[in-house]
Amino acid sequence: MRSGGVNRVLLALAGLLLLALGGAVLAVGLGVRPPSWWIHGGPHDVLLSHAERTRYRAAGWWWPALLAALAVLVLLALWWLTAVLRRHRLAEIRVDTGDGAAAVLRARALESALAEEATAGPGVAHAHVLLRGRRTKPRARASLRLTPEEAPSTALTAFTTGPLAHARESAGLAALPAEVRLRAVGHRAERVM
Repeated sequence: MRSGGVNRVLLALAGLLLLALGGAVLAVGLGVRPPSWWIHGGPHDVLLSHAERTRYRAAGWWWPALLAALAVLVLLALWWLTAVLRRHRLAEIRVDTGDGAAAVLRARALESALAEEATAGPGVAHAHVLLRGRRTKPRARASLRLTPEEAPSTALTAFTTGPLAHARESAGLAALPAEVRLRAVGHRAERVM
């Protein structure tokens, strides 16, 4: 299962748990008799008793620490929510056909074409391409693993003038900005005799 699916499942379970807990507290507040194991005994029961509320009153650190912990918890929950909702990958690219209409190109197809053409080039052992941005203005993020004998400047020039230029022209894009990361393929040291 992908991480997006795991996040959605965890978010749904947390939501169902909070909804059930809130519904149970509301039902007890409206007069429904709770079971004996429930944390509240009836509609006039309080969440925290007087003894529980005043237990740490003499300690000056208690309430600021509690509020700071709750603030950190809320910030983490908001960060997680924005990470789940933000799309990391472009799904499709809008291609202008010239007649006023537009065609839709799947971004994964363009990503795989870019990676295959880059790998077929000299000195590139492996290529991975990811498209981000908007449908009309995509950005490419490429990771190229170079063979030990390939110069990075040569590989970068070959990628930008070859696969990247071909992708830009075939998709009818005015520009296709790219971030390219170059790495060398790990190899064993040669023995000198």
